[in-house]
Amino acid sequence: MEWSIQDIARRAGTTSRTLRHYGELGLLAPSRVGANGYRYYGQDELVRLQRILLLRRLGLSLPAIADVLAGEQETAEALRTHLELLEQERERIGRQIAAVRTTLEKTTRGERLMPEDVLDGFDHTRYEQEVTERWGRDAYASGDRWWRSLTDEEKRRFKERQEAIAADFAAAFSAGHAAGDDEVQDIARRHCDWLSGPVRVTRSYVIGLGELYVSDPRFGAHYDRRAEGCAAFVRDALTVYATRELTDRP
Repeated sequence: MEWSIQDIARRAGTTSRTLRHYGELGLLAPSRVGANGYRYYGQDELVRLQRILLLRRLGLSLPAIADVLAGEQETAEALRTHLELLEQERERIGRQIAAVRTTLEKTTRGERLMPEDVLDGFDHTRYEQEVTERWGRDAYASGDRWWRSLTDEEKRRFKERQEAIAADFAAAFSAGHAAGDDEVQDIARRHCDWLSGPVRVTRSYVIGLGELYVSDPRFGAHYDRRAEGCAAFVRDALTVYATRELTDRP
């Protein structure tokens, strides 16, 4: 079964021009082109478009999306990652909906508003609670134990490694490298190696952390102060690396 480019564009809430642009970039080739020049798409193309739209929704650039898709060999594995990202987004949006509902109800009744009720789902300045919610209580506890176990010298070297990685990301970004370039992917590998001290580095962990670098000013400023827009570049590079090289399997 296949659908015309107009059908797919309408159902996806986009335009035929956008789909043709994706084709020109090598992101989404049609299953066939008719004698009249019309493009048609089958089930495999539908799944690929779904992935493209999700990654765009997460803020990835089209070149970064191309690198992510190039590293995915198994459709089922790609869909698992897709589902994990959607579930994370659903959880965040659910908290925001609940916060807005609480604000509306309390305002209507003239009740006092509390920050923890109104700002739940919007606050990006928490450490322990955020880590616990995203990756579990054990993740925070093990990371905290690991950090406390280090000597002052080991802590200093750990921070120096991170500073060097951030500086190299900024240099690559300023030089115009793409997130999927070999040089940038080597920096992403170093970043994940650096993370592997306190945590188990998994695909969903690294992708989620990359999202925080963009959504949380506390993290993003660490990169953007070196070069405006660098945090999104780091997010893209980590997403490409995690998709190509990491898994969530034990």
